[in-house]
Amino acid sequence: MGTSRPSRPVLLTASAAVGALVFTALTPGGAGADPLPAPRPAARDTTPLDPPGRAAKAPESAAARALDATAAPLVTGKVRGYPRERKLDAEPPNPADKSLKLGLTPYHAIAPRLNRIQRLGDRVSVEVAGRSAGGHELYLVTVTAPESAREAARQERMRRLIADAPAAAAKDKAVKTAYKTPVFINNNIHGNEWEGTDAALKLIEKLAKAEDGRTRRLLAHNRLYFNVTMNPDGRIAGTRENAGGFDLNRDFVTASQPETRAVRDIAVTKQPAVMIDLHGYVNGTLIEPTTPPHGENYEYDLFLKNTYANALGMEKAVNGLGYTEAKDGVKPAVIPFRDQEEGWDDWPPIFTPQYMPFHGAVAAHTIEFPMQVNYEEYDSTPVAELRRRSAINVDIAGAAMTATLDFAERKRRSLIADQIEVFRRGAAGAKQVPVSPETVPGVPGIGPEDVYTTTFPRAYVIPAGGRRDQRSAAAASRLVDHLLANDVRVRRATRDFRLGGRAYAKGSYVVDMRQPKRGLANVLLADGRDISGDVSAMYDISGWSLGRLWGASVVSAHAGDPARVPARAVSRSARVAYVAPRGDLRLRLDDPREVAALNSLLGDGVRVRSGGDGSVVVPGSARGLARAAAKEYDVAFSATKARGGEVLRRTRVAAAVTPGELFALREMGFDVVPVSTAALNAGFDWRGADVLFVSAGLEYAKLTGAARAGLDAFFARGGGLVGRGAVGAAVNSAAGLLPVTPVRGNGDANGVVRVRNSGGAVTGGAPGASFVYAPMWFTRLGAGVRVEQAYGSGNPLVSGHWRPVDGRGGPRDAAGEAAVVSGRLAGGAGVVLFGTEPLFRAHPKGAFAQVGRALLTVR
Repeated sequence: MGTSRPSRPVLLTASAAVGALVFTALTPGGAGADPLPAPRPAARDTTPLDPPGRAAKAPESAAARALDATAAPLVTGKVRGYPRERKLDAEPPNPADKSLKLGLTPYHAIAPRLNRIQRLGDRVSVEVAGRSAGGHELYLVTVTAPESAREAARQERMRRLIADAPAAAAKDKAVKTAYKTPVFINNNIHGNEWEGTDAALKLIEKLAKAEDGRTRRLLAHNRLYFNVTMNPDGRIAGTRENAGGFDLNRDFVTASQPETRAVRDIAVTKQPAVMIDLHGYVNGTLIEPTTPPHGENYEYDLFLKNTYANALGMEKAVNGLGYTEAKDGVKPAVIPFRDQEEGWDDWPPIFTPQYMPFHGAVAAHTIEFPMQVNYEEYDSTPVAELRRRSAINVDIAGAAMTATLDFAERKRRSLIADQIEVFRRGAAGAKQVPVSPETVPGVPGIGPEDVYTTTFPRAYVIPAGGRRDQRSAAAASRLVDHLLANDVRVRRATRDFRLGGRAYAKGSYVVDMRQPKRGLANVLLADGRDISGDVSAMYDISGWSLGRLWGASVVSAHAGDPARVPARAVSRSARVAYVAPRGDLRLRLDDPREVAALNSLLGDGVRVRSGGDGSVVVPGSARGLARAAAKEYDVAFSATKARGGEVLRRTRVAAAVTPGELFALREMGFDVVPVSTAALNAGFDWRGADVLFVSAGLEYAKLTGAARAGLDAFFARGGGLVGRGAVGAAVNSAAGLLPVTPVRGNGDANGVVRVRNSGGAVTGGAPGASFVYAPMWFTRLGAGVRVEQAYGSGNPLVSGHWRPVDGRGGPRDAAGEAAVVSGRLAGGAGVVLFGTEPLFRAHPKGAFAQVGRALLTVR
């Protein structure tokens, strides 16, 4: 997870009979097998639902495509065997690659090395799993004993059997004897934590050449997957983040970045039972499992048993290298679950090892090697010393990898049995098993502080119908597609129905929680919980609910049988795109796609008027352009007789913001120019901007006199300000704009909060929840200040961690206070200030439009 965290106290060939057994088990009604779910549609289904509906076009996930591909006992030509050699294109040498100073492998040297390794034999395959935000290829290496297309198809059938019919898989002899255990090693997710890549390359080459019986057995029984560098952008530049400025190890719930989506696809299609994620730098070497709180949606008894056992093996291997603190500066390895009380938790599923268990990883770890070589150490330490440290880190990373492979080979049958059990519990709706010394024998120190379980609803429903039932069809569509991309099963009702005592319209989406990946479905859709009383501090975020934050109406049903709902499985959401055939048009601004569609129309010169309630009015004369926007952004334009108010114009935004906010602004289609204190001091031309959006990187007090005069003149001419958090509030106060007093809450607090919206152009129809990180509110509101949004009464925290500090700054202090305020100054400048985090890491999609509306209205 990285240094931003503070230190803390022989070819296996199955017989034809085995293939027949697997095929029988995959056939509904096959001898000795539990029936599979109904086959997922393989072709476009054009049965109409709600106009203008869009039905399924393809299998709903990569896993479904694989199952459909195995409709015959032996699949040839559709599932390729191993090795799958590919000649990679090499990039030109880059002498600026930051890896070079450390004596490590620069990115441009990886492809040529992998090409050479592939030629060493028949064990190593290389595929391109995707591209980074900066356009660099992501190399996925598979190391295994050779497989014919027949054998590879058989392996895929068994994988699908485990994922889709776990009760059948548990009984299948072929799975027990012939299935290869998938192991995944992820490297260099943080670009300036380099050494996992080099350790992986050394290990891959060793496995390619080794002729000993131990290696042969390992590769006969396992498939080893290596993501050689997940963050080539950061590896080259020496940054933690990718080229988009994102910490990829915070993105797994949102999946905003291509690198994260590539690993998500690996999780779905490869289904690792064991995985490790290589990081730096914590001395001594940190090896998860973690301290409390533990994610409540895991099958944590199975996870802890295996993760702790593998941690012991890695600890022994790392300490066994012989490095010491006295001689080398290397402290003994640390296992947080055993050695620490709190501060290194696995609560949020935003990290790789906390996301992968929902796809079947029953042992998953962050490994932090010890010797720091990044940030100030990179710049100030002699090269020889940096290279000494990096070499130690490579050794330690290699020891952790080798120990993990030994563990996977030694425990392969029980690991797969436990993976099957994870999926079986989900499909059966079985209760979780709380951890205890009895349920997880051999793990010391288990206490009540380690018990985190949840109650799963029987189903979730994402309603269709009018706005009374579904706040945003566009948001619902986005959410459904995200669930499907995460391999969560979703069905769409073909008729009106009732579930849990409530009526729903045809076209509503149903997520039956009796499915193998129920844990992930609940991670994404549940509210979460308030864990403020459980631990004193959290490592990172504590609340993330897509059901609350992504803008769609989502209902949990605790009674009824969703299997009885007349519905069909879907592979993607129904299309929202619609344009009323007559009259003027109304476009809601509830989702980023709708704001983007509006910005497209404004860019085309359409005379759009504000609706004053979170919508806009588009003249019927622009129906052709509206149709094009509806198609491109998948949004709906309804008919309206409203005339609308102020004419809107395309807004040019000068933005001193975080990378996540910049990403969100561009997703909404705004013209954005990044600015900062340095940019303004260098002589920024304000004639190219209509609004300043500021949340980071701009300090009014550090502006030169000329820069300050230029900014003041911009506001005096009617330029608008949208401010977020402490930095936005400070610029507002220093410039003498909106008369309010900002109040800071606990700076470590974060989570999902209940809010009360006042209506109007900024928050009209907005969700009743938002997100906070270091929350703020506003008091002593002067004349002309409008409260756009206030924190809910009582305790507004829905889920997360928010405590008072010294009796102040807690959620009850914020209750009822203004979270978002606005006003317009005498010179015409409009101001909107947010105490919430509506664009945080590009995650809370349902709140994006509040910022979009603010930018459109303050100019």
